[in-house]
Amino acid sequence: MKILVIGGNGTIGKKVSNYLMTKHEVIIGGRLSGDVKIDISKSESIENCFSQIGKLDAIVCIAGEAKWDAFKNLTEEDYYIGLKSKLMGQVNVVRIGSKYLNPKGSITLSTGILADYPVEKTTSAAMVNGAIHSFVKAVDLEIENEIRINVVSLGVVQDAYEKYKDYFPGHNPIPTDKVINSYIKSIEGKNRGQIIRYYD
Repeated sequence: MKILVIGGNGTIGKKVSNYLMTKHEVIIGGRLSGDVKIDISKSESIENCFSQIGKLDAIVCIAGEAKWDAFKNLTEEDYYIGLKSKLMGQVNVVRIGSKYLNPKGSITLSTGILADYPVEKTTSAAMVNGAIHSFVKAVDLEIENEIRINVVSLGVVQDAYEKYKDYFPGHNPIPTDKVINSYIKSIEGKNRGQIIRYYD
């Protein structure tokens, strides 16, 4: 398969990309580095990226940001960071990218445990993650050309555990094999409209 991995040089993206490269043709997309440049917060950047690459068999998005801060500190503009980047960024990857997918292709988005189990300072991030889950279930009913769409929702991954462990007391870090397998389930499996959760 010919697969675009957006965010393929990130903490999770690099592990997923390295595995996929053993079996498939992988194109790395990133805001700052990669085979192609893509900023998912800008529709024109998404369109330019896909027009450069042409037809694909799968799209994987492991990108997007949201503001972490106490609810009392969050401004309207702070919420727009997550809405424009992680939420609408991934929505636009589906909206634009689906036109470049071969029939029966797949799209895999990314969220996280906050959609189901939020912690302090994650009001914005949790809201965005939950919205993506609802979007995936709804768009699966209408997306054309037998395209499959799923979202991977992970707990705190092993490589980022030290950075985030104070936010997630008592949570078990997600090992690399579970991280990779969650994306493989979406890309190479038959799932569609699913939230693929690995929280423990």
